[in-house]
Amino acid sequence: MKIHPMTIIAGFRMAAECARNALLQRTIDNKENTDKFRADLMNIAMTTLSSKILSQDKEYFAELAVDAVLRLKGSTNLEAIQILKKPGGSLKDSFLDEGFILDKKIGIGQPKRIENAKILVANTAMDTDKVKIYGARVRVDSMSKVADIEAAEKQKMREKVQKIIGHGINCFVNRQLIYNFPEELFADAGILAIEHADFEGIERLALVTGGEIASTFDNPESVKLGHCKVIEEIMIGEDRLIHFSGVEMGQACTIVLRGASEHVLDEAERSLHDALCVLSQTVNDTRVLFGGGWPEMVMAKEVDELARKTPGKKSHAIDAFSRALQAIPTTIADNAGLDSAEMISQLRAEHHKENCTAGIDVITGTVGDMQKLGIQESFKVKQAILLSATEAAEMILRVDEIITCAPRRREDRM
Repeated sequence: MKIHPMTIIAGFRMAAECARNALLQRTIDNKENTDKFRADLMNIAMTTLSSKILSQDKEYFAELAVDAVLRLKGSTNLEAIQILKKPGGSLKDSFLDEGFILDKKIGIGQPKRIENAKILVANTAMDTDKVKIYGARVRVDSMSKVADIEAAEKQKMREKVQKIIGHGINCFVNRQLIYNFPEELFADAGILAIEHADFEGIERLALVTGGEIASTFDNPESVKLGHCKVIEEIMIGEDRLIHFSGVEMGQACTIVLRGASEHVLDEAERSLHDALCVLSQTVNDTRVLFGGGWPEMVMAKEVDELARKTPGKKSHAIDAFSRALQAIPTTIADNAGLDSAEMISQLRAEHHKENCTAGIDVITGTVGDMQKLGIQESFKVKQAILLSATEAAEMILRVDEIITCAPRRREDRM
């Protein structure tokens, strides 16, 4: 039997709308109840972390992720949440710090603590000014002239430092190196100078302190300074770092990850980032659903009923859509090493009961109650998956011909 692609697309659209409406009718929204909404966020975070390296300590890291996201107060800007990786200790030693931590040390002879800090974040050369033209040379006929050149270089650097000090700051953070002479001048002026901060670090520092990255210093009134209450040196493990507390962006925070190796920390960061992304979207749209294959079975049931009521060839496309939805719980069962055919048949039978909350419990290998198990997902994420997958299938169906470039013929060089 031949079915035109446009007929299939029309059937898919009807099925997608039916599936979306089925989810909308069963969403849970605890926006008005703070305690219940926090419990929903915890369940979503633990569900997200269950299949990752942090699964053994998922409750602990779910708590960290929820606390960090709730500080954003509805914003989805995850730039305000810094994840800092420090080898050593165990994953359980990780913690959430209310402030910004820069992975740098305070120089010798500089103040170790500054209150009511005015911060100038810059990306400028603070080494000795030399002729930066390849192959250029300066010839002199006596050592006194060499001394004159060095004195002129120092004077030029002194003038640049005085311009920076003229901004009325007590902390200078630079993307590039700060050589000994300007560092000495800053120390004499009682200014904390931090050099060679990585670019991502100073961009985030400028964001959370409310400043802007400057590269010229002739017009102090046009430079926006950052502010924070306290800058001090702290110890994490055996490393010294610089801590900025009371930053202008009050919701900014740092999650410090500890672990046995760089590989463990990289995996932990990816896992935690996934949880933060889902949670930030859930705070934005507070509706949640049960997980464990429950949404797909609910949608498949409604779409299957729609297929029976729809006349014509569209019903075949709608029926195929229903079978595709059941592929998700099938994959969950297969990945858990369970008999997927048996699981799906049991789930289908359960979902013909009223107010069913059944899904796959991969721990016990049976059909479980998702409400009692606390397995939940974000409605916004599930809706995006449904609509994006439908649009992708439509796009593929609309393709008539695929034109590819023929592979280049390799000549025999023998």
